[in-house]
Amino acid sequence: MSNPFDDENAQFYVLVNAEGEHSLWPTFAAVPGGWTVAFGAATRTSCLQYVEAHWLDMRPNSLIAAMANEG
Repeated sequence: MSNPFDDENAQFYVLVNAEGEHSLWPTFAAVPGGWTVAFGAATRTSCLQYVEAHWLDMRPNSLIAAMANEG
C-alpha cells in the first residue's frame, strides 16, 4: 500500500492549527479537530509551494510569544 501523502495525482489541503503549524492533508480524509483549511483543494505541488511561502517560522506560536515576552 502506498502512502496517500506522496500521491502526486491526489488533491490536498494545507491545514493550519492554532500554533501556526502547517500540514499537507489529502482531501479524502476528514480534517482533524483543531485544524482549519488554509489552502486548497489543490495539487500536492501547489500545496507544498503554499507551505514554503507561508510557513516561514517553524516555531509554534506559543514559543514565539514566550520569547517575545522575555525580551
